[in-house]
Amino acid sequence: MSDPNTANPYEPAHAPTTVVSAKPVVLPAPGRGEDLQVRVSAPATGGDLPVIVFSHGFGWSMDGYAPLADFWAAHGFVVVQPTHLDSRTLGIPHEDPRTPRIWRIRIEDLTRVLDGLDVLEASVPGLGGRIDRSRIAVAGHSWGAQTASTLLGARVLDSDGVPGEDMSDPRVKAGVLLALTGLGDDLTPFAAENLPFMRPSFDAMTAPALIVAGDNDQSMLSTRGPDWFTDPYTHSPGDKSLLTLFGAEHSLGGIPGYEVAETTDESPARVALIQQLTTAFLHSALRPGDTGWKTAVTALENTPDPLGKLQGK
Repeated sequence: MSDPNTANPYEPAHAPTTVVSAKPVVLPAPGRGEDLQVRVSAPATGGDLPVIVFSHGFGWSMDGYAPLADFWAAHGFVVVQPTHLDSRTLGIPHEDPRTPRIWRIRIEDLTRVLDGLDVLEASVPGLGGRIDRSRIAVAGHSWGAQTASTLLGARVLDSDGVPGEDMSDPRVKAGVLLALTGLGDDLTPFAAENLPFMRPSFDAMTAPALIVAGDNDQSMLSTRGPDWFTDPYTHSPGDKSLLTLFGAEHSLGGIPGYEVAETTDESPARVALIQQLTTAFLHSALRPGDTGWKTAVTALENTPDPLGKLQGK
């Protein structure tokens, strides 16, 4: 972590503030089998607050990813975290008839959150009238990044290679995609047979996005190396940035939480860099004229021993 006595060159210009959080907030979800449980975190003060809807990785819940959710909320965002049906907290068995559709239901969860912002706003004491609905972003990690990417314009190819339904949402203006899996050309036999949604097309993912990949992230779902996770950047249209983290594995240093079992590359410094760069990116993407992202990019470029590198197009 940075020395508290020195200025952090990546630190967002928006000073951290006290955060208030409410959970579970329940959105009715007819036909889903379970109503949608959501956590909402927001700065205790301030108005015209932008929104980040965050999709968790496989098995997690609204209670995960505190290193990101708490930081974003402390730096000026309303952060909404739905619990998807694959969450370990729900204990839905693999043989549940909904299982083949969970990838689609996950996307519907994010849309349901956007549709229910009035309910969510009213659920947090003091939040009423403080959300700016014109500035909405999505973010996600791993499977959650795949979920979020569809709202930015990514599509899923069918067995004939034809792009499926366009599930993009015009309300979403930008995204942060963390450890997002790549193209489906080199899937392992297990993934090819069991995970048909892992055949993405990024050709129409036009919304601005920051894609974060670890250069030591070796997936058991693909026969390719860690460069697989750079596909979303390589194969999508412009207005994209790619942060490649040196030595990072799938948890990217521990973004699901501090000292959680599945983190194999614990690095508080790496998590801090992700916190700071994602915050700067989203503020600048959602508010034209905000220079925090340019400042952060320059700071990383000028760091003598950087934790990663940035590319842009």
